[in-house]
Amino acid sequence: MVVTVDGPSGAGKSSVSRRLAAGLGFAFLDTGALYRGVALGARWAGMEDQLEAVIEAWLTRLDLEARPVGGRFLVLLEGRDVEPFIRNEEMAGLASRFSALAAVRAHLLDLQRRAGRSGDLVAEGRDMGTVVFPQAEVKFFLTAEPAERARRRWLELKPSRPGLTLDEVRADLDQRDERDSRRALAPLKPAADAMVVDTTTLDEDEVLTLLMANARQKLNLA
Repeated sequence: MVVTVDGPSGAGKSSVSRRLAAGLGFAFLDTGALYRGVALGARWAGMEDQLEAVIEAWLTRLDLEARPVGGRFLVLLEGRDVEPFIRNEEMAGLASRFSALAAVRAHLLDLQRRAGRSGDLVAEGRDMGTVVFPQAEVKFFLTAEPAERARRRWLELKPSRPGLTLDEVRADLDQRDERDSRRALAPLKPAADAMVVDTTTLDEDEVLTLLMANARQKLNLA
């Protein structure tokens, strides 16, 4: 069984998805980490500004893996756990750029679907319910007002970047939203059969309770 959780940055989907997977006893797949892994690999290889045809050829040599470990999928690049290197705004921005490339999306599509065939899964991303797992049993799309999403992202980044301003975060989010929603390939949007949840005025526990109840009902879980 597959549960998908899509939505823009700052909507709260990552932390809720992890807790939802744990509560259901499912594995958790953070597909954004895969795109960041590709972005990091491109940075290491000096490929970030190459033409798509060159990037497509390079992808065939990219050693990127999603390995199930302890209820989640660990992203490995050239056999290394890259988690410490991809959780920053630079990789987020580069991953957003790469996600608009057909070659990158095609390369990761098979990897993501293989993860789905490994067992029950909660997959979090931007096109899980529309493209990667269109037949998923349960689909959610989390959103929130842009100002609130920017505030959350700013609070998250502030400890490591004390000079960062809320306006800078808002500008970056607006740019990423524009790119993700207007791209021709797999634009960011809710699946037709997804439950859309506005998290603007909800805390994480409230969102989790809502999603858990809906998922258990649709999956016929006690």
